[in-house]
Amino acid sequence: MQARKAPDTQAVGLMLLFCLILGGQQVLLKAAADDVAPVLQIAIRSGIGAFLVWLYMRVQGERPERASGNWKPGLWVGLLFAAEYLFLGEALRFTSASRAVVFLYTAPIFAAVLLHFMLPSERMNRVQCLGTALAFGGTALAFLGNGEQSGAGDKALLGDTLALLAGAAWGATTVVIRGTRLGDISPRETLLYQLLMAFVVLSIASVVLGQTHFVASTIALGSLAFQSVVVAFAAFLIWFWLLRHYQAAPIGILSFMTPVFGVLLGAWLLHEPLEPRFVTGSLLVLTGVLLVSAQGMLRSLVRRVRRTL
Repeated sequence: MQARKAPDTQAVGLMLLFCLILGGQQVLLKAAADDVAPVLQIAIRSGIGAFLVWLYMRVQGERPERASGNWKPGLWVGLLFAAEYLFLGEALRFTSASRAVVFLYTAPIFAAVLLHFMLPSERMNRVQCLGTALAFGGTALAFLGNGEQSGAGDKALLGDTLALLAGAAWGATTVVIRGTRLGDISPRETLLYQLLMAFVVLSIASVVLGQTHFVASTIALGSLAFQSVVVAFAAFLIWFWLLRHYQAAPIGILSFMTPVFGVLLGAWLLHEPLEPRFVTGSLLVLTGVLLVSAQGMLRSLVRRVRRTL
């Protein structure tokens, strides 16, 4: 097996592109929401993305085998993935894209807490417990700042709650992948299960919720093209390529730029207000997530700095 490299200029550039794409997805979903409901947008993009991933797997000689039984945990992961985007799609109807992306990226905290109680080998240390406390404290502070300037009131609070539930569903998805055979198979196969289930579940949800309104405007078609080809297909291929060629821990740390891009793009393109409490809370959340997910690498960095002094 080829040894994975430390991130170089190419890796950093690709991660910047990847994070910019993911940070912008909520902004585009929100921007096109008047013409196509976010849930319907995600359903359509999931169906197109699933086809593109399946086509790519065929070209690469990969084919999911029903006899392997991978589809069983794949079904659960797909349902959780669909729940994540159902919550996110509904959240964007009531709260800003900036707020939604921050609450969505609490997912590593939920995953760490669940794994702490499920697997002895995943018990959190004191630094990670501190990070968890910071993240949840930051979440509470961000909630307190809800609607300070926009006057959105209870609807915005509902949107924030739904975005937080999306983060919890994403965290649970990580736990299922870690605890089943999906952790040992091709990530493209796992992504295929997720996209297929999201397409089926969210298509049904859009009908049940009465969100099938579709206006083929420029922003709607542009959002769907971006979501389907760039987010659900190209961005994840970039991610898998990076994980195959570079060390996972530093690549994972670079992914924390995503909510930063999401907040900045929401403020710039959608003119979303940035309340002081929300900004402070967001910084606490990101610091907490960093401590939980990257404390091992941070400790190594501190030790290296100390040796050089």
